[in-house]
Amino acid sequence: MDAKKAKDVASKGKDEASMSEDDAHQDNEDVGSSMSENEEEKEFSTNQMVPAYMNAILRRQFLQEMVKSLPPKLQDRITVLKNIQLDHLKLEAQFFEEVYQLEKKYQEKYQVLFEKRRAIVTGEVDPPKEEPKWKVEPEEENMEDMPDFSKLLKKVKDIPQDTKGIPNFWLTIFRNTDILSEMVQEHDEPVLQKLTDITIKYDDEHSYTLEFHFDKNEYFTNEVLTKQYFLKSALDEDYPFGFEGPEIYKCKGCTINWEKKMNLTVRTIRKKQKHKQRAAVRTIVKLVPNDSFFNFFNPPEVSDDKEELDEDSQSILATDFEIGHFLRARIIPKAVLYYTGDVIDDEDDDDDSFDGEEEEDEESGDEKENPRGGGHKNKKLAQPNECQNQ
Repeated sequence: MDAKKAKDVASKGKDEASMSEDDAHQDNEDVGSSMSENEEEKEFSTNQMVPAYMNAILRRQFLQEMVKSLPPKLQDRITVLKNIQLDHLKLEAQFFEEVYQLEKKYQEKYQVLFEKRRAIVTGEVDPPKEEPKWKVEPEEENMEDMPDFSKLLKKVKDIPQDTKGIPNFWLTIFRNTDILSEMVQEHDEPVLQKLTDITIKYDDEHSYTLEFHFDKNEYFTNEVLTKQYFLKSALDEDYPFGFEGPEIYKCKGCTINWEKKMNLTVRTIRKKQKHKQRAAVRTIVKLVPNDSFFNFFNPPEVSDDKEELDEDSQSILATDFEIGHFLRARIIPKAVLYYTGDVIDDEDDDDDSFDGEEEEDEESGDEKENPRGGGHKNKKLAQPNECQNQ
């Protein structure tokens, strides 16, 4: 074999050896990939068997079957433990009964302070200047990243020095909180500028009433609009273990005595109708529902049989109950702090603090159930079964 042929044979052998190594490497990758996929499938299958990863219905069914599968003596012990749990829930119901009575008692004391607040806000009283009784935080030095608020603040800066009280106090608070601001339409603002106070009255029969006090205005004749919320704090006979404290189960609004053509909850539409046979055209005037804050005082009626409510009504009521609790437990007792921004709805800020890419990676898999956050944009509000001061 001459030198040239030997060189060609050697080169061919080298290429074949290289191809063989590449094939082997590819085979190893395929095996590794297959093993990785198998491991993932196995892990997924294992996770599916863990109750925490099951959906709520499946989890309950599994756990109930698990208890039924226990030895009889263990099942007897579980029964005793659940009896103890039932006794605990009965004590808890008594606790919340006393909490309600305490709230009712202290509301009378709070009202003395709230009356002072009302007098200052409305301009009835001009208090002497006081020094803060709390530690004032120093102003932030680095203001470079501060956006330009000049246009937004123009109305505030233009308020005359001799203005009495604090104009638009409650309207400003509504506009400062997400869930309340979305209830308020632009055409509601002139009326809400006349809102002078919001108060609470606790009733004997486990209910409380929110009272919205208005100055004389051109829209309605009522001086006070009311919204009553009814609480249930007893254990459910059919399923007592679902008790988590008092809950709002229905509410009742009031009749607003609107002045003629001033009802903000309806709007007038005009439709032209042409006669089928004749060329005559007539105009039909209809009143249709209109978005307004004042729809708050006309909630869906709840009968004893809740099943009669459609899904839309149930959703409206769920949001309504949370708003009622939010007003009672947060807005009314801390009104000035919502006005000044010392207290804010910061859930959106918390969400924005996470890195967007990581959030996308988290959501790239199967959809997950959203946590219960209420009936308004999944906002996490104080739940109706919380104690007021928690």
